[in-house]
Amino acid sequence: MNKWIFAVLLATVASGAYWAGRITPHTPAVTAPAAQAPAGRKILYYRNPMGQPDTSPVPKKDPMGMDYIPVYEGEDGGVETDGTVKISLARLQKLGVAISAAESRVLATPLRAVGSLAVSERGLHTVTARFSGWVEQLRVNTTGQAVKKGEPLMAVYSPELLSAQQELRLALEGEKMLAGADADTRKRATALVEASRQRLELWAITPDQWREAEAGRFTRQLWLHAPTSGVVLEKPAVEGRRFMAGDPLLQIADLSSLWLIAEVFEQDMGRVRVGQTAHFTIDALPGESFRGRVDFILPTVNPQTRTAQVRIELANPGGRLRPAMFGQVELLTGKNGPVLAVPDSAVLEGGLTQTVLIDRGSGRFEPRAVETGARASGWVEIRKGLKMGERVVTRANFLIDSESNLKAALSGLSADAKPARKQHETDGKVVAVDIAAGTVTLAHQPVPGLNWPAMTMDFVLGEPGLAKQLKPGANIRFWFEERGEGEWTITRIRGG
Repeated sequence: MNKWIFAVLLATVASGAYWAGRITPHTPAVTAPAAQAPAGRKILYYRNPMGQPDTSPVPKKDPMGMDYIPVYEGEDGGVETDGTVKISLARLQKLGVAISAAESRVLATPLRAVGSLAVSERGLHTVTARFSGWVEQLRVNTTGQAVKKGEPLMAVYSPELLSAQQELRLALEGEKMLAGADADTRKRATALVEASRQRLELWAITPDQWREAEAGRFTRQLWLHAPTSGVVLEKPAVEGRRFMAGDPLLQIADLSSLWLIAEVFEQDMGRVRVGQTAHFTIDALPGESFRGRVDFILPTVNPQTRTAQVRIELANPGGRLRPAMFGQVELLTGKNGPVLAVPDSAVLEGGLTQTVLIDRGSGRFEPRAVETGARASGWVEIRKGLKMGERVVTRANFLIDSESNLKAALSGLSADAKPARKQHETDGKVVAVDIAAGTVTLAHQPVPGLNWPAMTMDFVLGEPGLAKQLKPGANIRFWFEERGEGEWTITRIRGG
C-alpha cells in the first residue's frame, strides 16, 4: 500500500515538473553586454540591427534576439540630436552625392497637338467697286500673283462714273453763272457742287481725279489699286466682264502672318491660356521650329473628334509657310511666372508626404518636409518648406536615406506625429480562440514591462491569419502592443 502511494506521488511530481517546464516562459535577456568602444570614441546610442526606427541608450536585443548595433561619435549615418544626418566625406564621395540650389524658374509643361495653317482673316482684303461697270484692262491676271500696296490692278469703265464727272463740271459752271444772284440762289448752287463732289468721294474717287473733272478733263477709265501687299487668292475679274456695284473683283491675302489652328483634346483645354507660347514644326522644313502665341480659344468643341480649336498667331517671314500646311504643335502650358523649384530627383516621395535633404555642409543633411506643386521638364515647384538658394541633395538621396536610418529623423518632423507603439512579449497557453470576433484567450506569464503578473485575459488578433497558428492547449510565445485604450493586440506569434 505504501509503495502504491509512493508511486502515485512520484508520478504527480513528474507531471507537475513537465507542465511547469511547458508553461514557464522563455524570456530572453533584454540587454546585451555593453560593447567596448574603440579607444578615443564615444558610443552615442544603439540602433536597431534591422534598420527599424528604434534606438536605445543602453545595449539591448530585438525580438529576434539580435544585438542592437552601437553608433559611435562621428560615425556614418548617425542621426544627431537636432535631427540632422551625419555622413562622412569619404562616404559621400562613394555615394556620388550631387547638390543643387533651389532657384526661381518658369515651369512650362509641353502639351502636344496637331495643327494646320490658315490665312489670317485680318489679312484678307477684297477689291470691289462701288458702282457698276466693265473691266477694260487687267494687270493682275493670275491667281497666286504677288502684289504690292498701291499697285494698279485693273482699269474699269463706268457710264455712271462718267456721268457723275459731267454733273460736277456742270455744277461748277452753274455756280459761276450765278455769282451775281441773290444769296439764297448762290447757296443752292454751292450745295449742288458739294453734293457732286461728295458723290465721287463715296465712290472712292480720289480728290486728284475729281479735280481733273472740274477742269473738264473727264476720266473715262478708273484704275483700282491694291489696298495691301499680299497674294491674289481669288480672281473673279476677267477683261471685258461686266460687274455690279459691290461685286468682288479680286481677293488679296497678306501672308506675312498666318493663323495656326491647333486641335486640342477637351480634357487638356484647362491647361491652355491666351498668351502661351507655341512651337510649330512641319515635315516640309525638318529641323526648324516656328514660334507663336495663343491668340484665341474657340468656345466650341467638335462633337465628332472631341477637340477644341486653339488659334495661334504665327509670323511668316519670307513666306516660307503656306496655308493648309499640316504639322505638330507644342504648347508650353503651366504657370506664366517664375516659381521656386528644385530638380524632381531631390524630392523623396513618402506616400502623402514629400521630403528633401538640405545640405548643411561638412557632411550634415537635414530632412525637411515640403509641399510640392507643378512639375515640368525635370523640375518640381516647392510651395512650402524651402527658401530660395537653399541647397538640396539631387542624387544619391535614397542611399543617404538607407545609410542613415532616415526614418528615425523624420519621425520628429511633425509636432503631432505619433510615436511608435512599444512592443511587449511573453509566453502563454491558448485557452480559447474566437475566429469570428478575432480574439484569443491566453493564460500568459508575467510581463515585466507592464508590471503584469501571470493571468488569463483576452487579446485581439492583429491579422486574421494569426488564428491559424492557434489551437486550444498550445503553448506559444507572442508579441503584442496597445492600439487603443485597453485594447491589447497580438502582432506576432511563435510556436502553436
